[in-house]
Amino acid sequence: MKDNIKNGCEVGMTYNWCHGPSCHERATLDRIRGSKGNKVLRTKRIALTKWNENNVWSHFCSQGCWNDFMHKHWVSAIAIEPRREPLTTPIKDPVKDENRRWNQWDIEKKVG
Repeated sequence: MKDNIKNGCEVGMTYNWCHGPSCHERATLDRIRGSKGNKVLRTKRIALTKWNENNVWSHFCSQGCWNDFMHKHWVSAIAIEPRREPLTTPIKDPVKDENRRWNQWDIEKKVG
């Protein structure tokens, strides 16, 4: 792997393009580019920041673009790591807390 590549992005690059398959078709003013008579709607550019590093918002400009991508690619995404059995988390016996109005049961994970 090249030294200048991190998480699929070139180090030093300050943005990614949105991966939403229809991002370039959404009619918003911030997507309009081009000179008079040659206007286009363009995919949004996403600034890479500490806030969005290592999460989906470094590659998607909105929940809508994320949803469009997942609706288009969910079968392929699940095929990467299919789940054939349920996952479980060991817990202690639940205890009812009569002093609380809501969520009256304390469910605590077992440690170790």
